[in-house]
Amino acid sequence: MNDSDQAISGRNGVSIKRSAQRASGQAQGYRTYEVYQRERVGESTPLIKPGALISDDFRRDPYPLLGILREHYPCYRNWQTNSYWLTRYNDVTSVFTDDANFESRAKTRDYHALAGARDLGQMLCVLTAEETLIDQFAPMVAEKLAHDLAVAGSGDLVTDFTAPFALQLLARLLDLPEAVETPFFSAYWRARLGCSWVPVRKTQGDQAVAELIKLFAPLVEARRGQPGEDLLSVLVNSRVPEGSQAVTVQDLVMTLLERDHDTLHGSLANLWQRLLTHPTADAQARAERRLLKLAYLETVRHATPIVSVARYTRHEVERFGKLLPAGALVVCSAAAANRDPRVFDEPDKFIVDRKDLCQREPRGQYRADGLASGLTFGLGPPSRHPAVPEDRPRSKYALNRDTVVAVSQILQQVIPDLRLQPNSQPRLTALSVGDMHTCWRLPVLC
Repeated sequence: MNDSDQAISGRNGVSIKRSAQRASGQAQGYRTYEVYQRERVGESTPLIKPGALISDDFRRDPYPLLGILREHYPCYRNWQTNSYWLTRYNDVTSVFTDDANFESRAKTRDYHALAGARDLGQMLCVLTAEETLIDQFAPMVAEKLAHDLAVAGSGDLVTDFTAPFALQLLARLLDLPEAVETPFFSAYWRARLGCSWVPVRKTQGDQAVAELIKLFAPLVEARRGQPGEDLLSVLVNSRVPEGSQAVTVQDLVMTLLERDHDTLHGSLANLWQRLLTHPTADAQARAERRLLKLAYLETVRHATPIVSVARYTRHEVERFGKLLPAGALVVCSAAAANRDPRVFDEPDKFIVDRKDLCQREPRGQYRADGLASGLTFGLGPPSRHPAVPEDRPRSKYALNRDTVVAVSQILQQVIPDLRLQPNSQPRLTALSVGDMHTCWRLPVLC
């Protein structure tokens, strides 16, 4: 051993070499590995049991556990999943909008068939076409589903309305032939569920992606030769950067799978679950469109369908009293942040005409899109542009809000006496840990 080194016995009995320079404080200080050794499993987080964040209780109702994290361990080191959990509003929003130190990664990065594929969803021509087509087709799809439910006299608002609405609207945007709609719905849903840590789902997801590529291959070639005004034609014929290859079917599938679907499906289902189980709020929302908009905004705060989002450190980052290594997984919890008592009064209550939704963002900046501060991760970071700009399409936050409100108004008009079936107690849950947290069963009478 070098004379300048000292042998130090670690707490686990392992001998550690430590230079005399570092021992005297002349070195740069502790590095990532040594910081990890200071925080041992079971020592610093006694209120959280190992495995709690992947338990069935957390899958069904994450809010009690997230409340403990938010109040006691705002940057929680989860050893089992090798991740850091952020739960306070200002911490979450600061990381979610900090692209200099953190990054998001594609949900579909593990699909080998999509290796090298591009997500074209942020191109201006795609955003413009999507806004135009949603405004055109959403009322038509909603009216048809609402009338079918009214004729039946009873049913399930999720399986008969909210879930098929989101899928059928996407089919209309793409102008899919009727013959391929059913196989598309099946493959699309399985491919989205395949973006998961569950091995069986991942295998089924790979198979579903292959089915989507096979299904869209002839449609892509047909729309390339004879484009229409649908979203598929816009995507296929997009002007990619000069020197890039033409849009491929893999690009199309990648774009569709990275596109937000859960917020439309989940927020619509959660809105009606909240209204039908809160009679006072339901009466307020039926009174005028302004209050229905507020009910939607309160829903995505109080019962956000996407409870968390993964961010990764671009390099070693010192934040929240910890040294986060390069590539560290940081889980930003919207469910916890949206109920932070430091930001919202009585955060666990569903209040339609809440007065404290509009909040100042970290570093003293207001959101440019002018919408409320409930975090809805599926729609991306807040827009730098106004919610309804003159020279570009509405922000995704504004478009999703307007769609859900318009569809809900149609449902109210077609079925004015919509109510829960007796003795039903609809609840929010997730199919698996990390999935959309929404209402999957909502039995109603018409």
